[in-house]
Amino acid sequence: MGIVELKEVSKIYKMGEKEFKALNNIDLSLEEGKFIVILGPSGAGKSTLLNLLGGLDNPTSGKIIVDNLDISTLTSDKLAEYRASKVGFVFQFYNLIPTLTVYENVALVKEIAEDPLDPTEILESVGLGNHLKKFPTELSGGEQQRVSIARAICKNPKILLCDEPTGALDSNTGVLVLKELLDLARKYGKTIIIVTHNQNIAKMADCVIRVKNGQIKEIENIENPLSVEEVEW
Repeated sequence: MGIVELKEVSKIYKMGEKEFKALNNIDLSLEEGKFIVILGPSGAGKSTLLNLLGGLDNPTSGKIIVDNLDISTLTSDKLAEYRASKVGFVFQFYNLIPTLTVYENVALVKEIAEDPLDPTEILESVGLGNHLKKFPTELSGGEQQRVSIARAICKNPKILLCDEPTGALDSNTGVLVLKELLDLARKYGKTIIIVTHNQNIAKMADCVIRVKNGQIKEIENIENPLSVEEVEW
């Protein structure tokens, strides 16, 4: 059994009299410690899938099991506990608190995480050891994204969910951020799930899941993924 198991999962949104199937009866098993990329066009269902895995939404039907916990049956309070203990989030926009320093933005997770890592150590590992007392507005976009990655890793989650994590960055900065994300996740044994339009990111993945019209069209397991440096950006 993988760290993530989806069994006959559907998500249906009602718009007036009409129904829209964002996800249609999907099955999926994801291995622990892998770098997984979910690819697909806009409206394919990939962000819906990420939201369900993150406990930000509930499936209409089916089961979602993460680290042996069936999250599809949890109350909103229990889902909040799940998000606090099991999941780290990295979004396209950094969601940093502007009135807190870099260190304080990351150290916040110590209030909710069961077994957090050391904020200073994680910030040093993403090259921000000299910026602990700075505020987000004093950082570049790439540096702010690295703070958000450090915050997600510091929580010490089982899985790291990333929604277009380099979407707001130029390509060179995006490559650096991806390398640090991947290095950190490998170092701490995290399962990374990235939703992206970027086909190049898929070349680095252990597993590529292609989604279209709310269904999984292909799952490709890659034995020898490229390193960040080997991908032609």
